[in-house]
Amino acid sequence: MKLATLAEINRERAARRPVIVVTDIANGEQRIVKAADLAGDPLHAELERHLRMGKSGTVEIGGRKLFLNVYAPTARLVIVGAVHISQALAPLARSLGYDVTVVDPRTAFASPERFPDVPLIAEWPDVALPPLDVDRYTAFVALTHDPKIDDPALLHALGRDCFYIGALGSPKTHERRTERLKAQGASDAGLARIHAPIGLEIGAISPSEIAVAIMAEITAQLRLPKASAA
Repeated sequence: MKLATLAEINRERAARRPVIVVTDIANGEQRIVKAADLAGDPLHAELERHLRMGKSGTVEIGGRKLFLNVYAPTARLVIVGAVHISQALAPLARSLGYDVTVVDPRTAFASPERFPDVPLIAEWPDVALPPLDVDRYTAFVALTHDPKIDDPALLHALGRDCFYIGALGSPKTHERRTERLKAQGASDAGLARIHAPIGLEIGAISPSEIAVAIMAEITAQLRLPKASAA
Protein backbone atom coordinates (compact mmCIF):
# COMPACT_ATOMS: atom_id res chain seq x y z
CA MET A 1 0.00 0.00 0.00
CA LYS A 2 1.31 3.43 -0.93
CA LEU A 3 2.14 5.82 1.88
CA ALA A 4 -0.27 8.42 0.49
CA THR A 5 -3.07 5.85 0.48
CA LEU A 6 -2.35 4.89 4.08
CA ALA A 7 -2.29 8.54 5.13
CA GLU A 8 -5.68 9.14 3.50
CA ILE A 9 -7.15 6.07 5.20
CA ASN A 10 -5.89 7.27 8.57
CA ARG A 11 -7.42 10.72 8.03
CA GLU A 12 -10.82 9.20 7.31
CA ARG A 13 -10.59 6.81 10.25
CA ALA A 14 -9.59 9.62 12.61
CA ALA A 15 -12.74 11.48 11.53
CA ARG A 16 -14.85 8.31 12.07
CA ARG A 17 -15.72 8.17 8.38
CA PRO A 18 -15.79 4.72 6.74
CA VAL A 19 -13.51 4.04 3.80
CA ILE A 20 -12.99 1.05 1.50
CA VAL A 21 -9.81 0.22 -0.39
CA VAL A 22 -10.52 -1.62 -3.66
CA THR A 23 -7.59 -3.72 -4.86
CA ASP A 24 -7.43 -5.42 -8.26
CA ILE A 25 -5.95 -8.79 -7.32
CA ALA A 26 -4.52 -9.37 -10.82
CA ASN A 27 -2.39 -6.22 -11.03
CA GLY A 28 -2.38 -4.81 -7.52
CA GLU A 29 -3.93 -1.48 -8.51
CA GLN A 30 -5.73 0.23 -5.65
CA ARG A 31 -8.23 3.00 -5.19
CA ILE A 32 -9.98 4.46 -2.17
CA VAL A 33 -13.73 4.88 -1.94
CA LYS A 34 -14.92 7.27 0.75
CA ALA A 35 -18.36 7.20 2.33
CA ALA A 36 -19.48 10.32 0.47
CA ASP A 37 -18.64 8.67 -2.87
CA LEU A 38 -20.27 5.27 -2.29
CA ALA A 39 -23.60 5.99 -3.96
CA GLY A 40 -21.99 7.09 -7.23
CA ASP A 41 -19.42 4.31 -7.42
CA PRO A 42 -19.94 1.62 -10.11
CA LEU A 43 -19.44 -1.01 -7.39
CA HIS A 44 -21.82 0.69 -4.96
CA ALA A 45 -24.00 -2.38 -4.32
CA GLU A 46 -21.06 -4.57 -3.28
CA LEU A 47 -19.35 -1.74 -1.44
CA GLU A 48 -22.46 -0.91 0.57
CA ARG A 49 -23.07 -4.58 1.38
CA HIS A 50 -19.55 -5.10 2.70
CA LEU A 51 -19.60 -1.83 4.60
CA ARG A 52 -22.95 -2.69 6.18
CA MET A 53 -21.54 -6.03 7.35
CA GLY A 54 -18.27 -4.43 8.42
CA LYS A 55 -16.29 -7.16 6.69
CA SER A 56 -13.58 -7.19 4.04
CA GLY A 57 -13.73 -9.76 1.26
CA THR A 58 -13.19 -10.76 -2.34
CA VAL A 59 -15.75 -10.11 -5.08
CA GLU A 60 -15.72 -10.91 -8.79
CA ILE A 61 -17.07 -8.19 -11.07
CA GLY A 62 -16.94 -8.48 -14.86
CA GLY A 63 -14.36 -11.24 -14.71
CA ARG A 64 -12.10 -9.22 -12.38
CA LYS A 65 -11.32 -10.35 -8.86
CA LEU A 66 -11.27 -7.45 -6.42
CA PHE A 67 -10.47 -7.37 -2.75
CA LEU A 68 -12.55 -4.91 -0.72
CA ASN A 69 -10.73 -3.85 2.42
CA VAL A 70 -13.30 -2.25 4.72
CA TYR A 71 -12.30 0.29 7.35
CA ALA A 72 -15.43 1.06 9.36
CA PRO A 73 -15.54 3.03 12.61
CA THR A 74 -16.16 1.07 15.79
CA ALA A 75 -19.87 1.25 16.58
CA ARG A 76 -20.75 3.10 19.76
CA LEU A 77 -23.67 2.81 22.15
CA VAL A 78 -24.71 5.73 24.32
CA ILE A 79 -26.99 4.63 27.14
CA VAL A 80 -28.91 7.37 28.93
CA GLY A 81 -29.99 5.97 32.26
CA ALA A 82 -27.93 3.82 34.63
CA VAL A 83 -30.86 1.50 35.34
CA HIS A 84 -31.18 -2.28 35.71
CA ILE A 85 -31.66 -2.78 31.97
CA SER A 86 -28.49 -0.78 31.36
CA GLN A 87 -26.54 -3.06 33.71
CA ALA A 88 -27.42 -5.96 31.39
CA LEU A 89 -27.20 -3.96 28.17
CA ALA A 90 -23.73 -2.45 28.66
CA PRO A 91 -21.77 -5.74 28.95
CA LEU A 92 -23.84 -7.33 26.19
CA ALA A 93 -23.05 -4.46 23.82
CA ARG A 94 -19.39 -4.58 24.75
CA SER A 95 -19.29 -8.31 24.00
CA LEU A 96 -20.53 -7.41 20.50
CA GLY A 97 -17.69 -4.95 19.98
CA TYR A 98 -19.43 -1.67 20.83
CA ASP A 99 -17.79 1.19 22.67
CA VAL A 100 -20.28 1.89 25.45
CA THR A 101 -20.88 5.05 27.50
CA VAL A 102 -23.50 5.40 30.24
CA VAL A 103 -24.92 8.84 31.06
CA ASP A 104 -26.98 9.57 34.16
CA PRO A 105 -26.83 12.62 36.46
CA ARG A 106 -27.99 10.48 39.39
CA THR A 107 -24.73 9.44 41.02
CA ALA A 108 -26.48 6.79 43.12
CA PHE A 109 -27.20 4.98 39.85
CA ALA A 110 -24.15 5.92 37.78
CA SER A 111 -21.57 4.27 40.03
CA PRO A 112 -18.52 2.15 39.15
CA GLU A 113 -19.85 -0.59 41.42
CA ARG A 114 -22.94 -0.95 39.23
CA PHE A 115 -21.04 -0.50 35.95
CA PRO A 116 -17.53 -1.93 36.30
CA ASP A 117 -15.19 -1.07 33.43
CA VAL A 118 -17.83 1.04 31.64
CA PRO A 119 -17.25 4.79 31.07
CA LEU A 120 -19.75 6.74 33.17
CA ILE A 121 -20.73 10.39 32.88
CA ALA A 122 -22.69 11.57 35.93
CA GLU A 123 -23.94 14.77 34.32
CA TRP A 124 -27.17 16.05 32.82
CA PRO A 125 -27.58 15.40 29.07
CA ASP A 126 -26.92 19.00 28.04
CA VAL A 127 -23.46 18.75 29.61
CA ALA A 128 -22.67 15.08 29.04
CA LEU A 129 -23.72 14.54 25.44
CA PRO A 130 -22.10 17.26 23.27
CA PRO A 131 -18.51 16.08 23.93
CA LEU A 132 -19.45 12.53 22.86
CA ASP A 133 -19.86 13.64 19.21
CA VAL A 134 -22.77 11.34 18.46
CA ASP A 135 -22.50 10.28 14.80
CA ARG A 136 -23.86 7.86 12.20
CA TYR A 137 -22.02 4.95 13.84
CA THR A 138 -23.67 5.61 17.20
CA ALA A 139 -26.71 3.86 18.66
CA PHE A 140 -28.53 5.93 21.28
CA VAL A 141 -30.97 4.65 23.89
CA ALA A 142 -32.93 6.51 26.57
CA LEU A 143 -33.96 4.29 29.47
CA THR A 144 -34.64 6.41 32.56
CA HIS A 145 -38.43 6.89 32.23
CA ASP A 146 -37.73 10.41 33.52
CA PRO A 147 -38.66 13.14 31.00
CA LYS A 148 -36.22 15.58 32.64
CA ILE A 149 -33.40 13.28 31.54
CA ASP A 150 -34.73 11.35 28.53
CA ASP A 151 -36.37 14.23 26.65
CA PRO A 152 -33.32 16.50 26.28
CA ALA A 153 -31.21 13.42 25.52
CA LEU A 154 -33.55 12.37 22.72
CA LEU A 155 -33.67 15.90 21.30
CA HIS A 156 -29.88 15.82 21.17
CA ALA A 157 -29.90 12.46 19.37
CA LEU A 158 -32.52 13.62 16.87
CA GLY A 159 -30.20 16.43 15.84
CA ARG A 160 -27.48 13.93 14.92
CA ASP A 161 -27.16 11.23 12.28
CA CYS A 162 -27.00 8.26 14.67
CA PHE A 163 -28.11 5.01 13.06
CA TYR A 164 -30.44 4.00 15.91
CA ILE A 165 -32.49 5.86 18.51
CA GLY A 166 -34.58 3.94 21.02
CA ALA A 167 -36.61 4.88 24.09
CA LEU A 168 -38.10 2.80 26.87
CA GLY A 169 -41.82 3.01 27.51
CA SER A 170 -45.25 1.76 26.50
CA PRO A 171 -47.08 3.08 23.42
CA LYS A 172 -49.06 5.46 25.66
CA THR A 173 -45.87 6.67 27.33
CA HIS A 174 -44.30 7.24 23.94
CA GLU A 175 -47.35 9.10 22.70
CA ARG A 176 -47.02 11.55 25.59
CA ARG A 177 -43.27 11.73 24.94
CA THR A 178 -43.74 12.62 21.27
CA GLU A 179 -46.18 15.38 22.22
CA ARG A 180 -43.57 16.88 24.58
CA LEU A 181 -40.76 16.57 22.05
CA LYS A 182 -42.88 18.05 19.27
CA ALA A 183 -43.67 21.02 21.50
CA GLN A 184 -39.91 21.50 21.83
CA GLY A 185 -39.37 21.57 18.08
CA ALA A 186 -38.95 17.94 17.06
CA SER A 187 -40.27 17.19 13.57
CA ASP A 188 -42.58 14.34 12.62
CA ALA A 189 -39.79 12.82 10.54
CA GLY A 190 -37.43 13.01 13.49
CA LEU A 191 -39.91 11.49 15.91
CA ALA A 192 -40.49 8.62 13.48
CA ARG A 193 -36.84 7.68 13.92
CA ILE A 194 -37.37 6.77 17.58
CA HIS A 195 -37.89 3.05 18.19
CA ALA A 196 -40.46 2.88 20.95
CA PRO A 197 -41.38 0.66 22.65
CA ILE A 198 -37.68 -0.12 22.44
CA GLY A 199 -36.36 -3.47 21.19
CA LEU A 200 -37.67 -6.27 19.03
CA GLU A 201 -40.91 -7.84 20.19
CA ILE A 202 -39.70 -11.15 21.65
CA GLY A 203 -41.84 -11.23 24.80
CA ALA A 204 -38.95 -9.91 26.91
CA ILE A 205 -39.72 -9.43 30.62
CA SER A 206 -36.51 -9.35 32.66
CA PRO A 207 -33.84 -6.66 32.29
CA SER A 208 -31.53 -9.18 30.62
CA GLU A 209 -34.20 -10.22 28.13
CA ILE A 210 -35.02 -6.59 27.35
CA ALA A 211 -31.30 -5.96 26.78
CA VAL A 212 -31.25 -8.83 24.26
CA ALA A 213 -34.29 -7.36 22.48
CA ILE A 214 -32.63 -3.93 22.33
CA MET A 215 -29.35 -5.25 20.96
CA ALA A 216 -31.21 -7.38 18.41
CA GLU A 217 -33.01 -4.29 17.11
CA ILE A 218 -29.79 -2.25 17.06
CA THR A 219 -28.03 -5.05 15.17
CA ALA A 220 -30.80 -5.17 12.60
CA GLN A 221 -30.49 -1.42 12.02
CA LEU A 222 -26.74 -1.67 11.64
CA ARG A 223 -26.48 -4.79 9.49
CA LEU A 224 -29.63 -5.21 7.42
CA PRO A 225 -30.56 -3.21 4.32
CA LYS A 226 -32.76 -0.28 5.30
CA ALA A 227 -35.99 -1.72 3.90
CA SER A 228 -35.44 -4.96 5.82
CA ALA A 229 -34.45 -3.23 9.07
CA ALA A 230 -37.44 -0.91 9.18
